[in-house]
Amino acid sequence: MHEKERAEMIAVIGDFLELGHVENIMAMFRQDPSLYALSGELLRDERFRVRMGMAVLFEEMMAIHPQEVALAIPSLLPVLSEETVWMRGEAVTLLGIIGTTEALAHLKPLADDPEPQIREMVGDILSEK
Repeated sequence: MHEKERAEMIAVIGDFLELGHVENIMAMFRQDPSLYALSGELLRDERFRVRMGMAVLFEEMMAIHPQEVALAIPSLLPVLSEETVWMRGEAVTLLGIIGTTEALAHLKPLADDPEPQIREMVGDILSEK
């Protein structure tokens, strides 16, 4: 996907999620699992409904295509290093939803995150798995 197409796709997905059209985005991700590579960029969206929509999307997709959801892991890893706490928190949430050994391994270093909320989220996720 070219950079312009990528930016347009991120905008479309974000707009649909903001409007609550998670089902439409689920259909897109089922049709084209390469869209999981956009997950990290979508988590950087300042619109809360977009980020919440990503969590709903991942929970729903884990129920029907769990092996494909793990394709998002590489795109989420850079978000774990963001200075902005809510961005790190959103990435932690999605990796927790994915819940694979690989996803959880990337959460372990955040057990010592300087932000107490991140430490708590990671602790809760790791204790549940």
